[in-house]
Amino acid sequence: MKALMKTTKPAKPAEVEKKWHLIDAENLVVGRVAAIIANHIRGKHKPSFTPHVDCGDHVVVINADKVRFTSDKANTKKYYKHTGYAGGIKETTPTRILEGKHPERVLEKAVKNMVPRGPLGRAVMKNLHLYNGTEHPHGGQNPEVLDVASMNRKNKVGA
Repeated sequence: MKALMKTTKPAKPAEVEKKWHLIDAENLVVGRVAAIIANHIRGKHKPSFTPHVDCGDHVVVINADKVRFTSDKANTKKYYKHTGYAGGIKETTPTRILEGKHPERVLEKAVKNMVPRGPLGRAVMKNLHLYNGTEHPHGGQNPEVLDVASMNRKNKVGA
């Protein structure tokens, strides 16, 4: 009789099957939806998860400009960047970014801080597709809808 195998076989990059998910981010809390997106693009929701392989799915997020923050974080939270020059530290708030030219960058930054740094993290971030309106060019992939708002009552803010 053959003994039971006690180890999980690691996934190889060629064996990974990638699906497509669609998330409507309207009125969703930034941190909560970012955590769910990070888990899906990393592949941690799959039983065949392997830490050193990009085994995550593609996630298409629509209405990325309509995400919300709880309490007054939209005005009190600060994002910092450095220009590279002496004294060149700049700060901005999520409200300014959401009202600016690229409001999807609030959600992109939240997800990027939740994936590992390095070559794997950069490869994983290519599986994230953010769009401000309800239109997206990935209809041919038939993404399945992932209803984040119904997963937990705290995922949605307001009406």
